Amino acid sequence: MTNTGRRGNHRSKKKRITLVLAPIAALGMAVPLMYSAGAATPNEVATDCRTDSDKLENCEFVDVQVKRDSLGPNERVTSVSDNCGSTTAATKSFSGTASVTRTIQLEDGFTVDGSTKLGNSFFEIGVKFATQEINIKRDDTTSSFSFTRSDTVQPDHIAFFMWSHKRTDVSGFLKATYKEEQDGQKVFFSPSEGATAVHVFYPQLLQSGTPDGRLWLRNVKCGTPQANGIINSENSARAEPGFGQGGDNVTDVEVSLSDVSVQ
Repeated sequence: MTNTGRRGNHRSKKKRITLVLAPIAALGMAVPLMYSAGAATPNEVATDCRTDSDKLENCEFVDVQVKRDSLGPNERVTSVSDNCGSTTAATKSFSGTASVTRTIQLEDGFTVDGSTKLGNSFFEIGVKFATQEINIKRDDTTSSFSFTRSDTVQPDHIAFFMWSHKRTDVSGFLKATYKEEQDGQKVFFSPSEGATAVHVFYPQLLQSGTPDGRLWLRNVKCGTPQANGIINSENSARAEPGFGQGGDNVTDVEVSLSDVSVQ
């Protein structure tokens, strides 16, 4: 009887030991899974696509929505003509150049080189949205036009020409296919599937091939903070408000592109 009791206690100890070891073994299996999770994050996908990483089999832009006829940045495209201190208007000659190029903006603010796999995808998307009515700049070369025009500078004002190009905004997300599996899969998205955080701005062109957009003459009252800021910038590039948004000391007059002598 004594031997029988010992054998029973021995089996009971084995059973208890097995129960203690089971969760430890499970934890050991979970550790490598945690380390491998998230191997391709959205930011890594964007970086790999932007740099044309060797790890990629392919990377493409998937369009989700499109907005035509939006306007690009407000740019000063001529030098500043100074009529400060004068009590009469003056006719001045202005010469300038307006240029456009396709712009690609990832969600982290980076642009993409046109020679990458992704750049080719953007070109193909551009083909999709080009129509007989709306001609767009699909590649990353620059289109421009130069002009010369005489216009009136108001008394005690400075004046210059502003330009904002017309563009088609196609937004969507990146789809990256990796050569080797990560976390059991090869396809990852940035920032996520169905997102609209990646933008491709395709400048719209006239039938002549020159950029389409808004061109306007801006007069700014001398002695105001707006005028002083422009004069102090010494004609360097700086952010400017859009058409009709300059405030009380600013007068904007739009000029039709058909009235501009294009060179």
